[in-house]
Amino acid sequence: MKRWMGPKDYTTPVSEMDVRVGGRYFNCMRSPEGVDYCSTGEFLEVDPPERLVMTDAFADEDGNVVQAAHYEGMDANFPLELLIAVQLQDIGDRTRLTLTHSKLGTASESDRHDMQQGWSESFDKLEKELAGA
Repeated sequence: MKRWMGPKDYTTPVSEMDVRVGGRYFNCMRSPEGVDYCSTGEFLEVDPPERLVMTDAFADEDGNVVQAAHYEGMDANFPLELLIAVQLQDIGDRTRLTLTHSKLGTASESDRHDMQQGWSESFDKLEKELAGA
């Protein structure tokens, strides 16, 4: 995760994961300007090697759940907690990864677009990492 998570020009200096049902994770992505954006959540389903389901929330530097507005420029109406499902499917010599966010409720169209773009850029970085670039 440290090598590929986050939009194109972001790094991920912190990625801690206890991947088991009831386990927690804590990640911090760093913007090119040096601003850290942290998130935390709990693993609800762990079905290796096919499926992960986890909660997802913004967090402060200590891992405490905070409103998105904790971070300058973030929408105060953004939901406190989202749900992420990751499905991995064997398709021969490749693996299809499908990530679904739910419980988006009050998230604006702009926020939804930014989330999609951020994940797309993360997966571009993951693809390069897996290719050995």
